[in-house]
Amino acid sequence: MVRKLSLLFAGALMGASAMSLVYGAPSSSANAAGSETYRQLAIFGDIFERVRGQYVTPPDEKALVESAINGMLTSLDPHSSYLNAEAAKDMRVQTKGEFGGLGIEVTMENELVKVITPIDDTPAARAGVRAGDFIAEIDGEEVRGLTLNDAVEKMRGLVNTPIELTIVREGADKPIKLTIVRDIIKVKAVKYRVENDVGYMKITSFTEKTFDDLQAAIEDIQSKIPADKLKGYVLDLRLNPGGLLDQAVSVSDTFLDRGEIVSTRGRDPKDITRFDSRPGDLTDGKPVIVLINGGSASASEIVAGALQDLRRATVLGTQSFGKGSVQTIIPLAENGALRLTTALYYTPSGKSIQGKGITPDIKVDQPLPEDLKGRDVTRGESDLKGHIKGAEEGDQGSGSAAYVPPEPKDDIQLNYALDLLRGTKTDPAFPPNPQKAVLNQQQ
Repeated sequence: MVRKLSLLFAGALMGASAMSLVYGAPSSSANAAGSETYRQLAIFGDIFERVRGQYVTPPDEKALVESAINGMLTSLDPHSSYLNAEAAKDMRVQTKGEFGGLGIEVTMENELVKVITPIDDTPAARAGVRAGDFIAEIDGEEVRGLTLNDAVEKMRGLVNTPIELTIVREGADKPIKLTIVRDIIKVKAVKYRVENDVGYMKITSFTEKTFDDLQAAIEDIQSKIPADKLKGYVLDLRLNPGGLLDQAVSVSDTFLDRGEIVSTRGRDPKDITRFDSRPGDLTDGKPVIVLINGGSASASEIVAGALQDLRRATVLGTQSFGKGSVQTIIPLAENGALRLTTALYYTPSGKSIQGKGITPDIKVDQPLPEDLKGRDVTRGESDLKGHIKGAEEGDQGSGSAAYVPPEPKDDIQLNYALDLLRGTKTDPAFPPNPQKAVLNQQQ
């Protein structure tokens, strides 16, 4: 992607390098500050040359420079970083929502790549790859010794190029060799299903495909449930780490007819950008319940915060992650990209969720399974070293347990939401009162 990206995108596109010249009569303090900066840079250069020439073994000079750059950026906050060319390419793939590959969801187990599931109608599924298969070799190279990222990178590639996988399958007498031709794999950002009289939609990430996937999900749900039978929608944002700001705005706008969705504020107090909703609620005003937990961050918090403040939806679950900062991706030509925190975002009521998160209207805890009890599964921006202190950050901080049961029958938060929509359970927070919506209160 050539244009700038904002993981919550904001800020001006800058060139690979720039020099600022100040005309007029500079103050002595400015001169002193500039002199000190150049003295420190000279120290860095001196140290780099000594390491380069005297370290016990020849160092990787490129890695040294990258580490120095990242050291500078990570000292600012946990989300600013340098992306080398390969990392920048990976990020573009993730935000685009499609890539050349095989179409399998994988994990690493016993030093082999384990197939969680093949994605329907993809090269892997058509070739006969099954859930539970272990990939032992990729184009004749053993998987043992590779990281999961390394293995995934090897399986991705140009469309219409072949790859050979050696698969170990339970019950098979010997390893199975499959030659698969890569194709364009479109990652579904929205998974959905009909829960009898309720539409359930889970947004896994905010990529370039998210709004289109959500719109298609709503249309399909409406085609399957008559309007007079449809009780409403569950929008599941649990375990959603965020993504693109424009997609968070579009997803929020899906359910809204009016009101400010979010605003971003940069270093300059005058640097305020507001995003407003447009007329047209694709869900025809049907009740909406938004599910959040400690794994709901960034763009997902924008959606939850907007629908909560504007009283369009009831938010149910536990405290969200609390990442209220905007990162601008600044391309550096062939040298990768700079990911820099450039602003904070604010909900329609004027609140920053940085370090605090979204507090649900209805708190419903999800019990942990036995194997997770006693382990630290609580996530929160306020727990990250060096995080930007938010104006709303209090003693409690942000985050909560980030766990969702694999089986819907065990999902207490989801079933609570379904009961509310069907009227078998009641709560003062549902449905929300639209007359109490907060509209454009920011200054």
